[in-house]
Amino acid sequence: MDIQLQLVPPEFLAVLLAGFGNELSPLTSDHGDEPCLKALLPLANTPIIDYSLAWVEQSGIKDVLLICPAIHRPAISHHIHSHAYSSLHIDIQSYEETADTGVGTCTLLRHFSNRISRDFVVLPCDFIPPPSLPLNALLNRFRTDTVSDGLVATTCWFSAAKSEKNATPDEWGHIAPSVSIVWDRVSSTLLYVDTPDDIDRNAEEIELRMSMLSRYPRTALSSNLQDSHVYVCKRSVLDVLQEKEHFDSFREEFLPWLCKVQYQRKKRERYEQLLVPSANTSQGLALKHSTLSKSKQRHAHTPKSKSTATSAPQSPTASDPSLDISPTLRVGLLMHRPEHGVAARINNIHTFMEMNRHFLATATYSLPTDPQERALIDQKSQISNDTIIGDSTRVDERTTIKKSVIGRHCTIGKMVKIVGCVLLDHCIVEDGAKLDGSILGKNTKVGAKAELVRCVTQAGYEVAPGESVKNEKLEISDWTAGVAGVSDLEED
Repeated sequence: MDIQLQLVPPEFLAVLLAGFGNELSPLTSDHGDEPCLKALLPLANTPIIDYSLAWVEQSGIKDVLLICPAIHRPAISHHIHSHAYSSLHIDIQSYEETADTGVGTCTLLRHFSNRISRDFVVLPCDFIPPPSLPLNALLNRFRTDTVSDGLVATTCWFSAAKSEKNATPDEWGHIAPSVSIVWDRVSSTLLYVDTPDDIDRNAEEIELRMSMLSRYPRTALSSNLQDSHVYVCKRSVLDVLQEKEHFDSFREEFLPWLCKVQYQRKKRERYEQLLVPSANTSQGLALKHSTLSKSKQRHAHTPKSKSTATSAPQSPTASDPSLDISPTLRVGLLMHRPEHGVAARINNIHTFMEMNRHFLATATYSLPTDPQERALIDQKSQISNDTIIGDSTRVDERTTIKKSVIGRHCTIGKMVKIVGCVLLDHCIVEDGAKLDGSILGKNTKVGAKAELVRCVTQAGYEVAPGESVKNEKLEISDWTAGVAGVSDLEED
């Protein structure tokens, strides 16, 4: 099988985007000269980017273009080269950007278009798919639809799992909002995506063109979905992006525009030859890869995804000659429901906490398996089975830890109580401290008998002994300002 795969030319390139992660502040706020990367933020003690790379690797894609800010490149490069991704060839490219000046997906794709020579998959580093949603579900949908009609892109949307009431405080920031979309039931075609501009103009109603409803009479509205930001695209999409230089955001600008091209005659006549060239040379290659992929999955006994399409969609114009019968140009849609497995984007602190809890509920281990690592955990400590303890972490006697993720190289003192928390690497919790529903950034120090309830700390933050804080984001700038203020008062 491996020899046969090597004889088939590569079909897709994975374009993996790793940004700053401002929405995860203060966890991603830099600590001194050391950057705190979103891509390397550990989820259940595994860096977020590893979930994305494993998803790509399981699909059979070999080539990955990893794009990150220039300031993050050394740390990401070190991580990539120190971990074994046996079948992936990862090309790390960087761009000049600061946390205050964001660069959108369209801008990045235009900038690195010379490195994208075939059909490609755009995916963020923070999407966590369930086992029931393999990347091949999207690839096979794309392969099927590009053969049957003029599909140019396949998008993936998911329903976020309902979180427990008051599970995380509002002080942690905004929860990612759902997006309203309109789609065709017959062909699984994405027709309309609500944008911030649309909401500003009319927050109560959605305006739809008659040309769209005439071409696609069986439409449905979904208002509880989130965009995975995973897009399988034809290479020709980049040619259009070169013309649309003002587009920066893929989801908020380019995708809504691409939907309109499907049913607005003038737009379609102008761009259909560019988006869907008459000579489609990728069909044979897609057939070979999809066949090999299915054969490989059968040998591996991979369960079939409930989200995967089993038949090619029917063109909406095939049965009605009165409709516009010019060549079809389509944006495909794959919807993933939470009953088929929890999917999420780690793009806010609330989701980061909820997904850690989700992994705790399904964890099959709690303590390090290495005897030397296990010896660092005192036998008189009480650790529940729904807790994960990282390597080289010490836990002293009479300490209680429940429903928590404790990172690597942490030090937990005596008579500490930790419930429902996430501690990143190198944290120190001194004797008698109490932590409840909190997230500690790496290198956080909690003083003796201090108490934190539903707080988030920036990396390197220090909680004073005996201090009690509830429902706060604790950042070093606030902490140092307080220390400076005390010093000034003493001098006066």
